[in-house]
Amino acid sequence: MEPLQENAIAIIGVGYVGLPLALSLAKFHPKVLGYDLDNERVSELNSGFDRNNNLKNVIPSNLEFTVDLARIERATTYIITVPTPIDEKRLPDLNPLKHACSDVAQVISRGDLIIVESTVYPGVTEDVCGPLIQEKSGLKQGKDFFLGYSPERINPGDDKNTLEAVVKVIAAQDDKIMDRVKKIYEPVVKAGLFAASSIQTAEASKIVENIQRDLNVALMNELAIIFDKMNIRTADVLEAAGTKWNFQKFTPGLVGGHCIGVDPYYLISKAEALGYYPELIRAARRLNNSLADYVSQKTIDLLAISGVSVADSRIGVLGMTFKENVSDLRNSQSPVIVNELKKYGGKVFAHDPYISESSFLESHGIDLTGWQDLRDLDAVLVIVPHDFYIRENREAIFETIKTDGIFIDVKSAFDRTLLLGEQKYWSL
Repeated sequence: MEPLQENAIAIIGVGYVGLPLALSLAKFHPKVLGYDLDNERVSELNSGFDRNNNLKNVIPSNLEFTVDLARIERATTYIITVPTPIDEKRLPDLNPLKHACSDVAQVISRGDLIIVESTVYPGVTEDVCGPLIQEKSGLKQGKDFFLGYSPERINPGDDKNTLEAVVKVIAAQDDKIMDRVKKIYEPVVKAGLFAASSIQTAEASKIVENIQRDLNVALMNELAIIFDKMNIRTADVLEAAGTKWNFQKFTPGLVGGHCIGVDPYYLISKAEALGYYPELIRAARRLNNSLADYVSQKTIDLLAISGVSVADSRIGVLGMTFKENVSDLRNSQSPVIVNELKKYGGKVFAHDPYISESSFLESHGIDLTGWQDLRDLDAVLVIVPHDFYIRENREAIFETIKTDGIFIDVKSAFDRTLLLGEQKYWSL
């Protein structure tokens, strides 16, 4: 086996976060290793294929992907980027992170640095990861190995706000280790680094970023529901309100993805363990989680008003991913709407140009429909306004709907003047 350089960096988990990080680090560091438990994924990456479409160029020669834990043993820095999901009770599930820490514990040596990038509640890096690594390795935290934290800010599908272009928060257990952390990220992040006052501060900052957005979107969603009951179009209200210099421009919509719909529960759990019940954060989560049901019921109501039985209807649901122009299905709310409409007997045609039929069937058990098969529909819901819909097929969408059908524009992405015949329009 070819020996690795002593200053190799090992990335633990090469998914949506780990792969872009590995690719960026490899531009400036002599050896980068991507370690993952998924043998199929590692094989794909070593062949130059990424199912998440994050590979823009050929993999550099100093970057290697492996499932062999022994291959990363000579690294001196380990960066953990595994997911931190929630369980069925919406409680933090730290098992992937703990598993990663256990793996690292098997291969670290004295003097090594472990940086956590996974989103966690304050205290996890030092109070969960550190003791676990110490127990499994027999090395002492803060003496034989050292801890750092740097929350990821990857935005899937965003070619502008990349790792290099966004200020990166970093933290470490002391000033000496902070210097080591800086040397790892400084060449990569052109926007600069922000040294947080403590690891717990850095952990909290990432959760706050996502909670803030969750609350703002929840406010817009609640306003949208109120205005809908008043027969006022929310987009028109926001356009008028947005003329004031200090109005914050958020819009209503379904909340999905790995971060915003998950991270608030980490702080909620920690707060409740401390005896505080965070009412506002919980309320925002409840509201945003309920919006898919609201859109489903609104569709049923609009069909009924038009004299169409849901059981006899043909409904197109466009956009299955959690956001525009990506293939990421994590926590997408579109399948919730599809399955809810199917429960009422509607014949639902799900479409998304960014995902393959096989992956979608495997993840959600819903058949995907080809674009050419979307026709004679009683209603069309554009859940995720991909460029494919609003640019490439902006007018063709309306031709898929009956002349007296319903067009549901969840995010107000379309011009209502494009409606054909007696077609009806609704948006949040």
